[in-house]
Amino acid sequence: NLTIMRLLVVCIVFVSLLLVKPKKFSKLQKRDIIPFFLLGFLGIVVYHLGLNYGEQYVSASASSVIIATIPIFVVILASIFLKEKITLKIVLGVILSILGVVIIYTVGRSNALLEVKYISGALVVLLAAVMAAGYTVAGKKMLQRYSALSLTVYVCLLGSIGLIPFISSTLFEEVAAMSLTGWSVVIFLGLFPTVVGYVLWFVALEIKNASEISMFLYFVPVLSTIISYILFREAITWLFIFGGTLVILGLYVVNKQSSKVN
Repeated sequence: NLTIMRLLVVCIVFVSLLLVKPKKFSKLQKRDIIPFFLLGFLGIVVYHLGLNYGEQYVSASASSVIIATIPIFVVILASIFLKEKITLKIVLGVILSILGVVIIYTVGRSNALLEVKYISGALVVLLAAVMAAGYTVAGKKMLQRYSALSLTVYVCLLGSIGLIPFISSTLFEEVAAMSLTGWSVVIFLGLFPTVVGYVLWFVALEIKNASEISMFLYFVPVLSTIISYILFREAITWLFIFGGTLVILGLYVVNKQSSKVN
């Protein structure tokens, strides 16, 4: 239900943009309707549903480590479908960054990697990671014919159709019972991580390779911990600093390599 409400906000924003600024969008080709639906359904709908489902059975720290495999899948898929070259420095950057993420998410949680109580939950989260990687690689290919904004809007709107079978009576009950705080959270999740986040993701993919851009996902735990410190005064440990340094070092290695190639 959270996924449905979140994407409902996204659809309202994108439909409004289409009506108010139609000239800003590339024309949707008939041949791309089905591919866009599949791209949106698998990369957005299935990703969020899988992540939300998996986190019911897998600890937040464990699911975060599993999701951190996205750049690995992106590198593999991009080398196959986009013919992006996998260099030794990219492999080194991935290894450094994922080690940093594991350290960050296991700080103060000695059993964090052993908290996966249900294998099915872990596998569903892993499936979500694969879907996100496929979304990135397929989206990169579509950017040859569509702008970043157009691609994001069409993919989100068409993909959201796949949520219709998941609508249940409990959704309307939960919407009716939601507080102002609840609505604020849903609107925030819809506007910033989804609308702004997905558009900027494709803007970045217009500029650089998919394997390079996906590496920046490793920076998420670093930023989230810093924001948690600012807002909630959560402690920052030396292990976090060490893990964050590995993440940044991995990003530096990959992007230094790509700069030389360019």
